[in-house]
Amino acid sequence: MVVLIVEDDEISREMLANTLRHAGFEVLTANDGTEALEILRAGTCRLVITDWEMPFMNGVELCQAIRRGEFPGYIYVILLTSRDSPEETVEGLSAGADDFITKPFDSAELVVRVQGGERVLSLETREVTIFALAKLAESRDPETGSHLYRVRRYCRVLAQQLASEPEYADEIDAEYVRLIYATSPLHDIGKVGIPDHVLLKPGLLSAAEFEVMKTHSSLGAETLGAALEQYPQAKFLKMARDIAATHHEHWDGSGYPNGLAGKQIPLCGRIVAVADVYDALCSKRVYKEAYGHEVARSIIIDAAGKHFDPGIVKAFLACEDQFVAIHQQFCDLNKAETGTALAPLR
Repeated sequence: MVVLIVEDDEISREMLANTLRHAGFEVLTANDGTEALEILRAGTCRLVITDWEMPFMNGVELCQAIRRGEFPGYIYVILLTSRDSPEETVEGLSAGADDFITKPFDSAELVVRVQGGERVLSLETREVTIFALAKLAESRDPETGSHLYRVRRYCRVLAQQLASEPEYADEIDAEYVRLIYATSPLHDIGKVGIPDHVLLKPGLLSAAEFEVMKTHSSLGAETLGAALEQYPQAKFLKMARDIAATHHEHWDGSGYPNGLAGKQIPLCGRIVAVADVYDALCSKRVYKEAYGHEVARSIIIDAAGKHFDPGIVKAFLACEDQFVAIHQQFCDLNKAETGTALAPLR
């Protein structure tokens, strides 16, 4: 495990580095946040210990830059700080920090906390498996392209935006953001049970065919629910089940499969609903052409309070530039076109 230490004080930097090297870790060092980001982009390091107080870019700002960035894997961030008030803890966690170490640091505690981060990063193997299962379902429909890559990033952006708002501060923390990024690709896992003549039909589905298509939410929830019964402490399975079950529920109660309304719908399902529909709108499918961002934006705004949680739509508008950037980064070969008509989304 390679650990990156970001500390502008040379003595503190060397003390941290020597402690970790003695414990068997490989260590890289950076004097400030800008240098740290360059090292992280090289993909050689997944765990960062950063001082809170630094010139130019402090530790909280570095956390925020890491969470906004695109890196080869998840970056685990430990904030080194003399700050220990509840308000400052919330500030650090909201910025994306995973853990804290208080100055002056204890060598044994430092090593144990880094080992804890190492264990968390090892769980990414689980996330690779989750994504592979999701891709298996998506492979049934060759036109969905990079849908899963985009949706999980949209969900992460929305969750991070919501975490900065007081209404959601108690519900969304760094772990929640990690979980929704990892599990949102499973939203359509139930489509493995939908016949090709329905799933791949060009044009609009008949009423009977749409009823068959709608069963994918229940199928996915039942499959993941069975796994959850065996491992009831697995938070990722609970979130994955909730997402599969509720990402087609509507804020006004008109969705499926259970006609849930408002906050009866788990927050993760409400987040994925916006991310999934935005991507469906901006992508070519067998039953529709692609729409541009402005058209998709207008449709989502019009659906606030009906299809979508108005709070999630507000968060979407606050970070829509990031949605555009993600779509461009993971754009399929078909280019978005503007349009005015909307076929029912599946």
